[in-house]
Amino acid sequence: MSGRLAEVMAAIDPVRLKGTLTDMLDIYSPSGKEEDVQLYLEDLLSRAGFTVERQEVEEERYNLRVTMGEEEPELYLVGHVDTVPAWDLEEFGAREEGDIVRGLGSADMKGGCAAMLETWFAMAQALKPARRPSVGLLLVVGEEENGDGSAAFLKRCRPSWAVIGEPTSLSACFAHFGYLEAGFVTRGVRSHSSLPELGHNAVESMLRVLLHLGKDPLFKRGASEIVYSVREMHSSQKGFVVPDRCETWIDLHLPPERDPASVEQGIRRAVAGAGQFIPGLDLSVSFDFASAGYNLGTDNAPARILEEIYRTLGLTLRFDAFRSHSDGNLFHAAGCSPLILGPGALELAHTPEEQVPFPEVLAAARIYAALCLGMDRYAALRVEDRGTIVGFDRQACWAGCRRDQ
Repeated sequence: MSGRLAEVMAAIDPVRLKGTLTDMLDIYSPSGKEEDVQLYLEDLLSRAGFTVERQEVEEERYNLRVTMGEEEPELYLVGHVDTVPAWDLEEFGAREEGDIVRGLGSADMKGGCAAMLETWFAMAQALKPARRPSVGLLLVVGEEENGDGSAAFLKRCRPSWAVIGEPTSLSACFAHFGYLEAGFVTRGVRSHSSLPELGHNAVESMLRVLLHLGKDPLFKRGASEIVYSVREMHSSQKGFVVPDRCETWIDLHLPPERDPASVEQGIRRAVAGAGQFIPGLDLSVSFDFASAGYNLGTDNAPARILEEIYRTLGLTLRFDAFRSHSDGNLFHAAGCSPLILGPGALELAHTPEEQVPFPEVLAAARIYAALCLGMDRYAALRVEDRGTIVGFDRQACWAGCRRDQ
């Protein structure tokens, strides 16, 4: 390893990186209340000499955008600073156990954000302005709700590539599941709880609807590729009565090639005949949000750069499809090519056991540096067809990562 990449790798500071991560974890930043962590990050970046742009999303909510290099960035490092609400407001912050850093947002995705920031600081420290790559850093709000931060950015800017640091255990996800949110409401007749025969129980109707859906091939676990979860269910709460309303929401994560509209049609078809099996059924179905998946393939410059840097770092490169919903869906819909790659395990996100292995955070910073420097060399070769690289040459690309200007 030589040239710019070696200089940047040498400048990556594990102590500084862990300090940034633990500081971020100690700042509570659920969706809608991200200003405290954004003020902290804005101060960090400003003190490092960068001009930080606030992109307003709504009052007192904004993204942070920073760029370096002499050209318009073709690649952005993208992280979301918001988290889900804390399980325990007394213990949401950073806790270290050996190489493990625990805390709300450690995997999803303050670990990825901290790694991106360390990449940024190392490039600025190691390289004079004329030798820095033309890349961007974007720290967005609102990902855990409706992606309004990324949506605001994409109205102004549409880079060719984005690296989004969601937790993938450092697997490279050039494919991404789609998402569909399905809502069901059953209605009944209220009566005193001691006289259920005089009413119609909306909860019982809902349970029968869900059992009916479970028999459809779309919902056959182990046979269907669709991943679904009953996210919430609640009924009218009016005391000692038979409930007259029940509402259920189901999250469906769809394989990259599966069209959300076809799944919606399948669900509507499945419930259309449910009334013949469920006496007195009064059911309405809605689909409030849908997002298509994508598959970029691995015949592209970032994939080749990853092959080289993983080999250099002694890591095993795994290609996978990201199974959750993320801002990657929004970036792809806007014409950008998003790579999802970050430290931490997705299965621990949104749980009280959320954690991230610090060695993965450190490796992520090094991987992001290699991508920034490698993609800088080949930005000029991009064509408009979703970031495809024309005339790609692996050795030339990796040499571009290492060159001195």
